[in-house]
Amino acid sequence: MAEDTNTDAMRIDVDLVRQLAQLLDDTQLTEIEVEDGGRKIRIARKAAAVASAVQYAPAPVASAPAPAAMAPAEIVAAPAAALNAVKSPMVGTAYLSPNPEAKTFVSVGDSVAAGDTLLIVEAMKVMNPILAPSAGRVTAVLVTSGQPVEFDQPLVVVE
Repeated sequence: MAEDTNTDAMRIDVDLVRQLAQLLDDTQLTEIEVEDGGRKIRIARKAAAVASAVQYAPAPVASAPAPAAMAPAEIVAAPAAALNAVKSPMVGTAYLSPNPEAKTFVSVGDSVAAGDTLLIVEAMKVMNPILAPSAGRVTAVLVTSGQPVEFDQPLVVVE
C-alpha cells in the first residue's frame, strides 16, 4: 500500500480505531465518537441485533405462549403509548428492580409521584435512576429487565 504524500490528508490512527471498536464490544454500545483537535473519529455498528429484540406490537403466536420469565405480564407494548413514554436519556441496560431478588420499582397500574424511580439504566458501570417526570399511573412498561436500550427509546408510559 503506497503512503499518501498529501500533507492535508487525514492520518488514521489504526490502533485508536481498534481500541474504539474494542470499547464498543466491551460496553455493548452501538456508536462512539472522539474528537482531538481537528480530527474526529466515529465508530458505529448497526443496531439491528438490539433493535430486533424490541417489539412494540405483539406478534401472532402459533405455538404455546412464551414462559413468564421471557414475557412478563406487566409488559404492555403499544405504538400509541410511546407518546406519553418516559424515554431513555442514554444508551445502556435497563433494570426494572434494584437487584435481581428485589421487587420491581413499578408495575402496570401503579400510581407514581413526580420524582419516583421507574427503573434504572446502567451505562458504563453507573446505575442511573430514571425518574417519573410527573405524577400519574403506569400504563405500560415497554422494556424487560436486562434489556439493552438506546438513547431516546421509550421505556415506561406514565399517564
